[in-house]
Amino acid sequence: MTAFSDAEPWEAARQQPDPRAAADRSSQPIGVVLEIDGSQSQVVFDTQRLTECAEDADPSIAMAGRVGSQVKIRTADGWLLANVRNQKQDRRSDGILSGIDFMGEGRIEPLTNRIIGFRRGVTRYPIPGALVYPATNDDLRQIYASDGRSSIQIGTVYPTADVRAGVQVDALLGKHFALLGSTGTGKSTSAALILHRICESAPKGHIVMVDPHGEYAEAFKHTGVIFDVSNLQMPYWLMNFEEHCEILLSSSGNERQEDADILARCLLKARSKNRLAEQLGKLTVDSPVPYMLSDLSAILLDEMGRLDKATSTAPFMRIKSRIEELKGDPRYQFMWSGMLVADTMASFIARIFRMPSDGKPISIIDVSGVPTEITSTVVAVLSRMVFDFAIWGRDEKTSPILLVCEEAHRYVPNERNTDGSSVGRILSRIAKEGRKYGISLGLITQRPSDLAEGVLSQCGTIISMRLNNERDQAFVKAAMPEGARGFLDSIPALRNRECIICGEGVAIPMRVSFDELDPAKRPASDDPSFVKLWRESGGENDVVARTVQRWRAQGK
Repeated sequence: MTAFSDAEPWEAARQQPDPRAAADRSSQPIGVVLEIDGSQSQVVFDTQRLTECAEDADPSIAMAGRVGSQVKIRTADGWLLANVRNQKQDRRSDGILSGIDFMGEGRIEPLTNRIIGFRRGVTRYPIPGALVYPATNDDLRQIYASDGRSSIQIGTVYPTADVRAGVQVDALLGKHFALLGSTGTGKSTSAALILHRICESAPKGHIVMVDPHGEYAEAFKHTGVIFDVSNLQMPYWLMNFEEHCEILLSSSGNERQEDADILARCLLKARSKNRLAEQLGKLTVDSPVPYMLSDLSAILLDEMGRLDKATSTAPFMRIKSRIEELKGDPRYQFMWSGMLVADTMASFIARIFRMPSDGKPISIIDVSGVPTEITSTVVAVLSRMVFDFAIWGRDEKTSPILLVCEEAHRYVPNERNTDGSSVGRILSRIAKEGRKYGISLGLITQRPSDLAEGVLSQCGTIISMRLNNERDQAFVKAAMPEGARGFLDSIPALRNRECIICGEGVAIPMRVSFDELDPAKRPASDDPSFVKLWRESGGENDVVARTVQRWRAQGK
């Protein structure tokens, strides 16, 4: 006895089979609609038909009715595509009850009965009793095909073996994106793959990537420019007042406000000594005008010696001591060197933003060698310069910039972990306002629940790899711009180098197996083999001696 012996539409379909049915299982219904809702529905599948489909050579038909597969429903004027979310045994009919999520609709191609002209959203719903059919590889190829807009191919659509997964570049970058995944899922390699594809499609682009672990230099050594503490040469005077305070002030409470007032007054005087100040006329403490550290120290001493000062000498000495410490510490030479006093702002921006790109459109900013206490400030300066350059360049030809932040939860943490740093504020502002000025933000993180919720919600496309933590899974489901629960529920079951992509960058939500990346283009993120390395021996004393020497020299 079949699951639909008492269902009139199903009986009619079985009694009058399509003449192609023996050769084409896609023309045979596999279920019937029981219940309709605004975004989802309930259907019942015939177990016998699902068993028959499982033997089909077309992998999409073979997966028909399974969780995560796509099915299509006949409407009055076309096909409605849906994703299977769950399955449950129907004890009354021996069929399988399933919840499905509507994804979009298309027209019927008269000769082949396939879906054409697919678009997201539903304008005409089916009625209870409508027949359900398996979606074929050819259907999915039509659905995921590029509609003429620039796209990049990053992998293969599950469960097919040859349907390519394309991501629309303008939609991906125009409304920001996030790549999420637990450690060990292939997140870094997948990020490198996406960026390589973007660079290939736009060799004159402008991409800035913040790399906190030094992983991506290996991946982009031929197609990008690598900056680290040895060649970054980021002038200290590019910092605004807030960033100066983060590095130069160590006090807290009322003392910090007192120190900040003194620093603001002295910093403005130091900037005013530059001849650029005369040309600019009105100068603020935030103006990116070069000043000499010796001038700032001299002004601090002068202010400290004034008889009419309202404070003790302690605040002045705290700031001056911190300046001397930074000048003398070799770890800070990439930023606080006296050699960086020249007006190199234009050349610095051109180098970092790849203007012109000269065939290398991506800058990898390796901050692994930056002292931990100022890493956030360095990232803040770079991010703010991207934003300020876009704002002050509105009258020029637009030069869109993609800013990619690896370990993004370190820089834009949620309210529970926030430390009030400037980097969180500028990245949050870029997330909210950046697309108005041609700035795209790419966030990569293994702990999305530690990321500021408002920032993640601004990402129009979310690429989620496997997430092992339940709190992370729940957070991503709440932030996903689509309601395809069948896809989202599969996040914990994804294999390595698999992902769910939802949002503006794709036609509909899809599960994708990423392409293999050429070994020469992979980041240096492979985990060491403990067993293999512990079996090797010899030369340990020399290794220790060389390591200690580099440690003491701080990489110099």
